[in-house]
Amino acid sequence: MARIWIAMALGLFLAGPVFAQPPAKQIFGAVAEPSEHDPAPYGSYARGCIAGAIALAETGPAWQAMRLSRNRNWGHPAVIAFIERLGLSAREIGWPGLYVGDISQPMGGPMRSGHRSHQIGLDVDIWMRRPGPEPLSRARREQIGSISVVAPSRRTVNASWTDEHGAVLRAAALDPTVARIFVNPAIKDRLCRDTAADDRAWLRKIRPWWGHDAHFHVRLNCPADAAGCQDQAPPPPGDGCDDSLAWWFSDEALNPKPSASGTARGPLRMEDLPAACRALVNR
Repeated sequence: MARIWIAMALGLFLAGPVFAQPPAKQIFGAVAEPSEHDPAPYGSYARGCIAGAIALAETGPAWQAMRLSRNRNWGHPAVIAFIERLGLSAREIGWPGLYVGDISQPMGGPMRSGHRSHQIGLDVDIWMRRPGPEPLSRARREQIGSISVVAPSRRTVNASWTDEHGAVLRAAALDPTVARIFVNPAIKDRLCRDTAADDRAWLRKIRPWWGHDAHFHVRLNCPADAAGCQDQAPPPPGDGCDDSLAWWFSDEALNPKPSASGTARGPLRMEDLPAACRALVNR
């Protein structure tokens, strides 16, 4: 049924301006399986897709994939390997593993709801909730939620924050495949305050962004052999604990206009994506 819907949507797209073109999120959101290609991300994190994605196993030695009904546990092999590594590091720190949120859809691309990024299989959300010792049922993974570690004022962390949270974030940032990690500004501020002067280089990868109080968002660099993948510009020099962080606690940042956090943009159309993405769903 999904293939029929995709074919109909693409037919409208190819027919030209006579018909209203459907948003790309409707086309990619209807895809239930990955393409039969070698893994390859195309485009940028917020304007792209992925060929040959592989699934993160629902349960592994040190992780559990959450919200399985969304079918967003697909990614490039690099991100799957990263999750495996970070899960083992989390166990060494004292967590039983990780609760893993969204990665990407089977062919990536824009999602019907939620993220503007996560489109090329190189982004992953890790919940702030410390996992329990036993695997959860599929039903429980739909019911349970993460926890916020940020106070209602949004200026500091709350009592749910632990040193283990900081240690897991540090382990993630030290991974050489990681480009940056998005966290709530209050979390960035706490890490800046808690980190010793001789161990601050990894803080450069920890970037403040709206939301991100109940999960942290890891973004990997484009793999070296991914010619069609567009890296984001690297973070500015320094640990990011300077005046640029102070701005996030201003009224302008704490109460942003809709356009400031990217919520006012219109939906992407197929023509906005790389040609490789259009070819992927039109195979």
